[in-house]
Amino acid sequence: MGTLSPLDEARAQSSAPTIIEPAPSEGAAPDSRSDSPAVQPGQPVLEEIEVRGAQRIEPATVRSYIGLQPGDPIDANRINEALKALFATDYFADVAIAVEGRTLIVEVVENPIINRIAFEGNQRIENETLNSEVRLRPRLVYTRTAVQNDVRRILDLYRRSGRFAATVDPKVIQQRDNRVDLVFEIDEGPLTGIEKISFIGNRYFSDSALREEIQTKESRWYRFLSSADVYDPDRLTFDRELLRRFYLAEGFADFRVVSAVAELSEDRENFFVTFTIEEGERYQFGEFDVISRIPDVDPEPLQRSIELESGDWYNANAVEDTVLQLTELVGDQGYAFIEVRPNVDRNRDEKTIDITFEVLDGPRTYVERIEIRGNTRTEDEVIRREFLLVEGDAFNATRLRRSRQRISDLGFFKQVEVNNVPGSEQDRTVVQVDVEEQSTGQLNIGAGYSTQVGALAEFAIRERNLLGKGQDLRLSTTLAQSRQSIDLSFTEPYFLDRQLSAGFDLFHTLRDNQDEASFDSQETGFGLRTAYEITRDWRQRLRYRFAREIVENVGDDASRFVKQQEGTDYVSSVGQSLIYDQRNSRVDPTDGYFVELGNDLAGVGGTVNYFRTTVRGAYYFPLATDYRLSVGAEVGHLAGWGEDDTRIKDRFFLGGDNLRGFESSGAGPRDIATDDSLGGNQFASSTAEFTFPLGLPEEFGVTGALFTDVGTLTSVDESGANVRDTGSVRASVGTGLNWRSPFGPVRVDFSQAVVKEDFDKTEIFRFSFGTRF
Repeated sequence: MGTLSPLDEARAQSSAPTIIEPAPSEGAAPDSRSDSPAVQPGQPVLEEIEVRGAQRIEPATVRSYIGLQPGDPIDANRINEALKALFATDYFADVAIAVEGRTLIVEVVENPIINRIAFEGNQRIENETLNSEVRLRPRLVYTRTAVQNDVRRILDLYRRSGRFAATVDPKVIQQRDNRVDLVFEIDEGPLTGIEKISFIGNRYFSDSALREEIQTKESRWYRFLSSADVYDPDRLTFDRELLRRFYLAEGFADFRVVSAVAELSEDRENFFVTFTIEEGERYQFGEFDVISRIPDVDPEPLQRSIELESGDWYNANAVEDTVLQLTELVGDQGYAFIEVRPNVDRNRDEKTIDITFEVLDGPRTYVERIEIRGNTRTEDEVIRREFLLVEGDAFNATRLRRSRQRISDLGFFKQVEVNNVPGSEQDRTVVQVDVEEQSTGQLNIGAGYSTQVGALAEFAIRERNLLGKGQDLRLSTTLAQSRQSIDLSFTEPYFLDRQLSAGFDLFHTLRDNQDEASFDSQETGFGLRTAYEITRDWRQRLRYRFAREIVENVGDDASRFVKQQEGTDYVSSVGQSLIYDQRNSRVDPTDGYFVELGNDLAGVGGTVNYFRTTVRGAYYFPLATDYRLSVGAEVGHLAGWGEDDTRIKDRFFLGGDNLRGFESSGAGPRDIATDDSLGGNQFASSTAEFTFPLGLPEEFGVTGALFTDVGTLTSVDESGANVRDTGSVRASVGTGLNWRSPFGPVRVDFSQAVVKEDFDKTEIFRFSFGTRF
């Protein structure tokens, strides 16, 4: 007969199962039930199953887990399986089974119930985040296995945030009624930084050059606002890809990353990262050819469009750009289903790569549906209307890429992924859009200084995705030494469900023009505006503006021409802007150009009549990585109509931001008796700027600039002995620094006027700084 071993009072601790070999009994009759194991002659059978120690769990429930019933033969193997089944439920801290005669004794110690869960010692990660990470909850059964699993989850969470020295010690506090409080005591430890990044196998590029190409950075004191020097395994994986892209763009077609190893120091406070690479040989472009497998597509124009040059270093990015360019050119001819395949012929002896671009008739695939996921706040329609594809269209990879860029440009999402997967049939594809929303509300409190307006403070509240509909609402106020304003604006980007943006502005502005022209001005009014795309590259804006404008506080020593314009006017004007845009980005362009024509007609009601025309444009040249040249120009003409001359405040002014080296309104027509700037009706300016890195770490965000500005301003309605209006060209040269500081953008310019008039006002130093908190 088996015996029952004693149970530990600390019932939360699990003990090993006890297997009891039953002693044979005699006189047992075989069970007649068809689903019970056959009873062998002379084999004892169970007559009773007794459950001891159960508190919350009913004895019948315990019996249902063991799979044995009265009448079953007493079998050691089946009792062993019953023991395992009870432990597998996770309801019991200990289980013992014994056989006394023909009675099966099952004694259990129940696992306690969790009363509450607490976290102690966590400062960097909130309780809410930790609670969402662990799986245990109050009123669930406590098990050691579940606790250890949650400890691993908490440690993984800290490691993802860069704290590999973190430790978690779970504490159990016994309560009455077999309940426990579970406390995770956390020692977060310091951030685990990157002590050193090394490269093995690099011959052409130094370690320092390669460190600039990856996202992971070595720990330095000046990186206190960045997490790039904190170890992140996902970032290290992406660094392998960044190295591959860098080498393939530099001609190393055989490059590969052998390994990327991160070794944790003994004190668990720093990592030593080592990349082992094989650079291979460096290749140059050889010959290029285009072959068309589509009968009506002539390869000659396609080959002439290739911008790659034989003898240049091989560049995988340039090859990919050429494939996209050829795909668009063929697509523009009406072929939606095409594929351009670059066939590479590598000559290892000559170290050249010949490329044949093969134009193939691709598989005919149509968009079955577009699935949008992850937008918990933004409406589906806001995303769908940015797509250049709709359900039923021929699938076009180029349009899909542009659609992803359009969605990303909305600024509503932290991450945008657009992929296509097979549809319900072979010629169907499903476009899947995965977005991760980010905050679109902004509360900005700004402070700064600029040479143009002096010290300034700004307060603005803005919602760029109002009610998830993509609408933009903004209220802002600015207080500066020479300008104060308050403005309320609203924009509906798809007015009447069309690709037509519409909005309004309410404004009130005060300007101090005493230094330039000895008067102050007020503007109060509203504006209506709309804009639409004519084609992908052409767009137009239309506007209406009504304002009550006051010229006041004219100085006693002001020019008589300024005194003549003191008083109140009402300006009612309509205008338009026509833009042709070929830039690669409207926010931070590095390649391409744009041209804009603007017209404004005042006199549609009101007391002021004029017609203003401006033309401006810029061209951006990417010279090399982080080196670029930009050239811009603007011309303008203003004319009064009817019996009105132009007002000084409506004219163009030259100097300051549009002609560095000269003070604001420092160049152009002037009343030399009072030193007041009179502005001009005809205006032209141009600038050329070369931007380059300074060799500092990229995260510093500091770049240098060399520039030259040229401009002219002439034609005033006033005349007299004291009016100077030469119409001559002014020019300046200079150098500047741009800093994307953690506190806002900073721009410093040092310039020298090299062509000027003796009555112009010049300056050498110009500074602007702004921050938003």
